[in-house]
Amino acid sequence: MQPQPFSPSTARSGRALSRRLARWGAAALLAGAVMAPAMAQTTTLKIIPSSNITVLDPIWTTAYVTRNFGYMVYDTLFATDLEGHIKPQMVDKWKVSPDNKTWTFTLRDGLEFHDGKPVTSEDVVASIKRWASRDTFGAQLAKVTERYETPDAKTFTLVLKEPFGLVLEALGKPSSNVPFIMPKRMADTSGDTQIKESIGSGPYVFKADEFRPGERVVFTKNMRYKPRAEAPSGTAGGKNVYVDRVEWLIIRDAQTQMNALLNGEADILEQPAFEQYATLRTNPDIKLVDAQPAGNQFILRFNFLQPPFNNEKVRRAAMLALGQEAFLRTQVGTPGLTRYCKSMFPCGTLFESEQTGDYTGVANPQKAKALLEEAGYKGEPVVLMRPTDNPTIGKLPLVAKQQLEQAGFKVDMQSMDWSTLVARRAKKDAPSAGGWSAFMTSWTASDILNPITMAMMNATGDKGWFGWQTDAKLEEIKVQFTQAKTEAEKKKLAQAAQLRAFETATHVPVGQYNQPAAVRKNVSGLVPAGAQVYWNIKKQ
Repeated sequence: MQPQPFSPSTARSGRALSRRLARWGAAALLAGAVMAPAMAQTTTLKIIPSSNITVLDPIWTTAYVTRNFGYMVYDTLFATDLEGHIKPQMVDKWKVSPDNKTWTFTLRDGLEFHDGKPVTSEDVVASIKRWASRDTFGAQLAKVTERYETPDAKTFTLVLKEPFGLVLEALGKPSSNVPFIMPKRMADTSGDTQIKESIGSGPYVFKADEFRPGERVVFTKNMRYKPRAEAPSGTAGGKNVYVDRVEWLIIRDAQTQMNALLNGEADILEQPAFEQYATLRTNPDIKLVDAQPAGNQFILRFNFLQPPFNNEKVRRAAMLALGQEAFLRTQVGTPGLTRYCKSMFPCGTLFESEQTGDYTGVANPQKAKALLEEAGYKGEPVVLMRPTDNPTIGKLPLVAKQQLEQAGFKVDMQSMDWSTLVARRAKKDAPSAGGWSAFMTSWTASDILNPITMAMMNATGDKGWFGWQTDAKLEEIKVQFTQAKTEAEKKKLAQAAQLRAFETATHVPVGQYNQPAAVRKNVSGLVPAGAQVYWNIKKQ
């Protein structure tokens, strides 16, 4: 039986909502909505995020729910508009020396952290250093940085050892890891350690006292924030806030998520289950908004440190065993939302390439089995992690298990929630001791547009992305990419990086897809971007 529509103006419907929330195991969500008279006149936007959030440090993890949290709380020096152009955000003006080795930036007036303290150049430099210790792009910029200078509170300078043609692209990258600016006391925390506060200078203030892990995340409008005058575009432009309060409602069950949206108990469902689109398209109160129109890519990532995937031939055998059609059909299934694409760089973007070596995107269990035997595979269990609470990727491991087993692998698929998977993938222990062999995830196109932004092409070992590949040849190609002076050179080097990545089996792309958000029609202004952002939204 479908729940009845919710109207906050009546006690009876309030009690009905309370009963529903109790069934979710999240009755605390109701407290802030109906127990505080002061909240009655506020405009509250209620969002069901893509997953539960347990890590609040957007530099420590690449998890998208944490990146989205970052955009609520923090601001950036530069940003990327919808056309891919880099625009200033916290920066007012900048200049570059004739030899392209000295970059001087001036912050705009009126920048304040949520605790009332001004944003200074020392905060900026500390934030850049911490980000660069974790991010692929940041690491490339750090390699060529000789020193930072802070001549005054509003001015900071990057002095480079050699020209680096992607300085603004690095500082303005739109997705994980985003170079968010934090107070120096927080940014001085090692990149290997999570920060303990969430104080930024962004458009929203995180209400730590109302945070209920697994139930609710609350933000209020930052009254000190001064938006830029430009219209919003991508992650750039004016971050105007038209609501007083935003609540993220953590609801794990996909059907309960959709019921909450249809009944008006939530305003936005970030990532509907794919099988729900048919129903959502026919509901007169709902509209679908593709906030990430360039799409997303499913991937499988290997652990390079532990058997069996510390063996290149075993990784390549797994790569040959995987076919995109089954992944897209099983996980998505909805017509019009999927695209076969064997390129590591998303199809339809600048560096898309058909040069993929042995990888075709079509499962070849016979060829995979032969290579597996040649590799001397000894039947070591492949610990494949599966996030059961993430409807966007939860079915992918089922397909991977079947295809890998057809090629001769022994697969131990272990189920867990997404937040547990995010924590576990950071462990370098043996699979039998709580580690892992492989996991599957998805990337928005803006994260994997080139060899520098693609985390899976970070081949710096312990300093790289989860999986920890070490490959000096791939790293050298990336250095050449940063030094390229023409688009033709960049395309040639991007193709070389992709071929090397397929040769060493950094990861396996298993198909592209789109996943529009479901939004109630009284909500407007959702900004298409390379990330999910929640400024510019109005609720009637």
